[in-house]
Amino acid sequence: MDHSDYPVGFYFSLSFEGEDAAFKEVSGISKELGVEEVASGGENRFKYRLPTTSSSKNLVLKRAIVPTGSKLITWCANTLDGGLANAIQTQDVSVDLLDNEGKVLMKWTFHNAYPINYSVSDLKSQESEILIESIELAYTYFNIQ
Repeated sequence: MDHSDYPVGFYFSLSFEGEDAAFKEVSGISKELGVEEVASGGENRFKYRLPTTSSSKNLVLKRAIVPTGSKLITWCANTLDGGLANAIQTQDVSVDLLDNEGKVLMKWTFHNAYPINYSVSDLKSQESEILIESIELAYTYFNIQ
């Protein structure tokens, strides 16, 4: 395999409700199996390490702020501002890793996702950086295709 065939971390896309959303950074794609330590009676040299449930981190999305017209931002606002009087509307969110021709190499689908945090980078009058919005999503599980 030539080095030019290896996937690169900067060529990806995110889709939500059929809408492609451009992001500069996606983080939190991870799974971890919990371990419980159990001491055995009479055996003092070690503890048994038994598997428990698996867990995942929250998915964090970062991009230049989009002033209007984003379904994703509308969903975030409705969820975060609505309180718990109305049921939270979960959605499936997909992240696709693309090859140099734009074809999907890998796809992560996050099931039953919902926003738990929305933030905007600091406003600084002496810097000319692009304003970044961050969206953090909790989800039930993800699968890899």
